[in-house]
Amino acid sequence: MNNKKSRVLFLSHGGGPLPLLGDEGHSDMVKNLKFLASKLEKPSAILVISAHWEERIPTITSSANPSLIYDYYGFPEESYSIQYPCHGEPLLAKKIEELLNKAGIKNQLDKQRGFDHGLFVPLKIMYPKADIPCIQLSLLKSLNPTEHIKIGSVLSDIEYDNLLIIGSGFSFHNMRAFFEKETIKSRTMNEEFEQWLIETCSSSDINEAERVSRFENWENAPYARYCHPREEHLLPLHVCYGFTQSACTEYFELKILNKKSSLYLW
Repeated sequence: MNNKKSRVLFLSHGGGPLPLLGDEGHSDMVKNLKFLASKLEKPSAILVISAHWEERIPTITSSANPSLIYDYYGFPEESYSIQYPCHGEPLLAKKIEELLNKAGIKNQLDKQRGFDHGLFVPLKIMYPKADIPCIQLSLLKSLNPTEHIKIGSVLSDIEYDNLLIIGSGFSFHNMRAFFEKETIKSRTMNEEFEQWLIETCSSSDINEAERVSRFENWENAPYARYCHPREEHLLPLHVCYGFTQSACTEYFELKILNKKSSLYLW
């Protein structure tokens, strides 16, 4: 990572608004995010790469006063009146646009799009005062792991004091499995993929060429497609790794909705 002034965090953001509604299956996650917020220096701004936004080319929110997008369905009425009135950060959005342009990556600013729950749910837990400006960067519809690593690498040249980059996804994201009765087999599949992911992100015995190969070929990991039938919740981690290009500093293991999950901090 070229930019020593930034911190990078990949977090598992849980199921829709449930972490904000006192759901018992998210108690570990809520405690962990509060701990991380107390551990980290309060950032000047936050860039979130959310699993819940895909575009043909990288797209950056650039509104100074973004709205919220309640992009979940079937939850209690109170879920649709959650507020997180943080400001946007158009200057940061412009810096990212310029970096991507310099690298020859077509991209666009979006003044209309608001913040989805991949941003406002974890940040309402971590920074409830909503006093830190935020922007979002989309994933690519291609879901190509190499392209997401490259985007992270390009962003590592950002010049912005005390920036926090958050990859907001989920280390386990098989929706059907969350609602099925756990079996020895399903628990084993969950745990073996998590073990591979923790090793990939944290082991100092893995050189960076091998680590890149692991991220690019993540489908070869044990039970990868069971844990991620579709990879949009994993790819924010690829952007985080591209930014850092190193083993994580710390990782955290926890249960979310009774599934083993993990978070990574650089």
